[in-house]
Amino acid sequence: MIKIKNLFCSFAIMAMALTMQAQTFTNPLLPSGADPWSIYKDGYYYYMHTAQSKLVLWKTKDLADLANAEKITIYVPPTGTSYSKELWAPEIHFLENKWYVYFAADDGKNENHRMHVLENASANPMNNDWTFKGKIADKTDKWAIDGSVFYHQNKLYMVWSGWEGDENGKQEIFIARMKNPYTIKGKRYKISSPQLEWELHGDLKNRENPTHVSVNEGPQILNNGDKTFLIYSASGCWTDFYALGMLTLKGNNILSANSWIKSPQPVFKQSPENGVYAPGHNSFFTSPDGKENWILYHANSEPGQGCGSFRSPRAQKFIWNKDGTPNFGEPLKTNTNINIPSK
Repeated sequence: MIKIKNLFCSFAIMAMALTMQAQTFTNPLLPSGADPWSIYKDGYYYYMHTAQSKLVLWKTKDLADLANAEKITIYVPPTGTSYSKELWAPEIHFLENKWYVYFAADDGKNENHRMHVLENASANPMNNDWTFKGKIADKTDKWAIDGSVFYHQNKLYMVWSGWEGDENGKQEIFIARMKNPYTIKGKRYKISSPQLEWELHGDLKNRENPTHVSVNEGPQILNNGDKTFLIYSASGCWTDFYALGMLTLKGNNILSANSWIKSPQPVFKQSPENGVYAPGHNSFFTSPDGKENWILYHANSEPGQGCGSFRSPRAQKFIWNKDGTPNFGEPLKTNTNINIPSK
């Protein structure tokens, strides 16, 4: 009788442990994965991150359980093209009743990075029925990465990180109207340039005679009611100072730099006390019930790990300040138990 009782107790403890485990998760979501992006549609999250030589798509009902998600490779570029290598920062969007994936790629030379787009007319993006639509660029056709698309006042726009000219030295944020999900309409407009001290970490050349390669990249639009923000990554990803900055739309012309106000300090940065370094290149998602706001980002767990495979995707909830601006808090320690997004 005592043995049976003990057995029931053991089962009860195991069941309780499984229940507790199902209600919480810990960062990182995967062992590695830079530039994480997700979208929620029809009860599922679709997730992507940089995989370098291919584009991989995950599908899950619970983004906190990403490690067990269904995944498929949706695209491997042909060899010998201008977009065969270094596939970076893919994003999947559902626009005009079709799926689109935007990504940057080159021919093995970084100076040739440009944005490209895939299209899928199926209701299910996991069916692998993807078509390469080609390069997406404005008329200047300059270096471009980290493209993201969004609607503002019923008009479609693209934002990205680019060079003003043909040489590396400064990455800036550009915006342009779109004619359709795979064509830019008209000219590009620069709306952010690295200017502040915390945006300027990143000497890639001569450390004895520093020449800074300053960076604004990874732009993401975040809306809160009638307020529009653009969250971006600043400083070199190869430094521990990689952090998130914020532009706030104040004017009526979204294409004008004068309409965007830059926050003087980063809104999300490294936390050595919590063992989180170089947090950045984020995206956003809401809980399945729509009541919680979450930030999805990558970070390193040790200083000096740079832009390589040590970067891992992480998620945490954020709140809104009284003035309507986002409050991301500090990056949480790895292995901290976090309540899963509310359902």
